[in-house]
Amino acid sequence: MKKALIVVDYQKDFVTGSLGFPGAETLDKVIAAKIQEYRSSGGDVIVTLDTHAENYLETQEGRNLPIVHCVRDTDGWNLFGETAKQIWETDCRFEKGTFGSLALAEYLKERGYEQVELVGLVSNICVISNAVLAKAALPDAQIIVDAACTASNDEAMNEKALDVMEGIQIKVIHRQGESN
Repeated sequence: MKKALIVVDYQKDFVTGSLGFPGAETLDKVIAAKIQEYRSSGGDVIVTLDTHAENYLETQEGRNLPIVHCVRDTDGWNLFGETAKQIWETDCRFEKGTFGSLALAEYLKERGYEQVELVGLVSNICVISNAVLAKAALPDAQIIVDAACTASNDEAMNEKALDVMEGIQIKVIHRQGESN
């Protein structure tokens, strides 16, 4: 089975930086283990990087979320912790200036994956955006989000995002209180 793991924006600014939140750092070990699992089974590892310029506050997103974050080539733009160590130079990377990446969706479609799993941050913003794009690009593929490998600064929004993804036939695994 042709499969890929997408690590969405597991960057320092979302974990311990300007948009970091308690609990984001606890995902590091499980995401790193998930990367190793995909590598050992022959799956591809893909990374997205939220990427902004110095003029971020002048953008539409910056006016609505006026917290500078993930400016290219700053420390906060870099991947976090053990997850960063598991990413290889040869892994496909998508720098994205907005929540979802059309380039990523096109890449997924071209590759014809049968299964795509998403992990990373933030569940109700970038993870859901890219999961929807993956589902649109690969309508017959199994699109999975591992709830144990994603989070939000707002637990209610996290749960709503997981609900919405399940509603559009994205398989959500490892949800609290459920056995998968």
